Amino acid sequence: MKAPAPSAPHAADERRTLLVVDDDDVFRSRVVRAFEARGFDVAAAASYDEAMALARRESPELALVDLRLPGQSGLDLVRDLRALDPTTRIVMLTGYGSIATALQSVRLGAATYLTKPVDADEILAAFEGGTTDTARPTLMPQPLARVEWEHIQRVLADCNGNVSQASRLLGIHRRSLQRKLSKYPVRETRGNNS
Repeated sequence: MKAPAPSAPHAADERRTLLVVDDDDVFRSRVVRAFEARGFDVAAAASYDEAMALARRESPELALVDLRLPGQSGLDLVRDLRALDPTTRIVMLTGYGSIATALQSVRLGAATYLTKPVDADEILAAFEGGTTDTARPTLMPQPLARVEWEHIQRVLADCNGNVSQASRLLGIHRRSLQRKLSKYPVRETRGNNS
């Protein structure tokens, strides 16, 4: 029987732990595979409750948290992961990027904020506090009309498509909201003028 190489136990001890929390099964699996290939010890969860159960068993060094989760939001999870272990470095991830949400996630303890689509290199750069040549800035400035459109879509989704309820929450007349919804969404800018 051959003894393991002396560096093997040392390398295993230094594997960084990562908790990936996203309700999109395909995306979550892809991120888990990418970080396992990079030598991380990865745990995955699809909800707030699953993530907190995993974190209570073993607090992760790093956590990638999606903003929109079933039940409690990713913002709640950021707050509670930080309360559980203030040394956990958290990156907030969402398909709906807005300055207000970014600021709120950072106030609650996230190190930074990324908008989807995003790849493993961009996520890793965000955890390390830097950028790579291929990584875009963590929060691209968006035109005000785009931010408004995304906010309306989030509120409408939270109201299960009920335009009357959404208009009350947004503080605008129902017909005004219907006019805004009838327009096409404003194109997102990605930092180039082409």
